Amino acid sequence: MEQLMNLSALNMVSEVELVYKNKVKPSERPLVKSAKECYGLLKLNWDENKIEFIEQFKVVLMNRAQRVLGIYVLSTGGVAGTVADPKLVFTAALKANACNIILTHNHPSGNLKPSRADEELTKKIATAGMYLDIKVIDHIIVTSEGYYSFADEGLL
Repeated sequence: MEQLMNLSALNMVSEVELVYKNKVKPSERPLVKSAKECYGLLKLNWDENKIEFIEQFKVVLMNRAQRVLGIYVLSTGGVAGTVADPKLVFTAALKANACNIILTHNHPSGNLKPSRADEELTKKIATAGMYLDIKVIDHIIVTSEGYYSFADEGLL
């Protein structure tokens, strides 16, 4: 009877399916080799009505050749901050089969200086990425007038 009950419980478990669909040919995906190139791509894809209004955190998902697979909007917050859950960063990266990622967020104030929380989050996500073989190649703070690159400044 107990064994029959265990078999019945197995039928109530949800099936998990991972699917990867990409409509863009690998050769047509944008190639990003520098923070400046990434900033240009982000500016084209950032809602200009939000960049100076509310803070958003996005993740640029890339393959091993540093071709962009997509840009994932991780969170949208308020004027002074937003939440970036590392689990969601890697959920998106794993689902897209990304090998490299670039963390990005905007500062509506226009201030390019990273906060202590920005630095700590970057280290935390970079360390977690090492265990998953997903390299955090940069964290870019975006404003309407410029950018700050953790990699260019030697913080990553």
